[in-house]
Amino acid sequence: MPDFTEQLKLYDALIAQCPRFERKGKSVPCTTANGHMFSTLNKAGEIGIRFSKEVQEAYLKQFNTTLFKSYNSVMRGYILITDEMLSDTDLAVKLLNESYDYVMSLEPK
Repeated sequence: MPDFTEQLKLYDALIAQCPRFERKGKSVPCTTANGHMFSTLNKAGEIGIRFSKEVQEAYLKQFNTTLFKSYNSVMRGYILITDEMLSDTDLAVKLLNESYDYVMSLEPK
């Protein structure tokens, strides 16, 4: 299991490279836009990012990952960002920005 504190530092460093949004949440670190959460760090130190159903299905196969779980529940639309994916900082930043664009296309909450 990843160390939560180290993963939070990594999560913050990735978000710092995305000037259009910032991290929110003290107990549940996350990013939100347009009234929708689009990334989060769970208590197990795992990062999940939200995508459209089509993109989610493609990324599950492309990156050989799984659906993201938080507090023992599958988060609809989210994929687990693996350590391998996180090791490619440019990829992780691209995924965060892509997710931001996705939620900005949704009806505001």
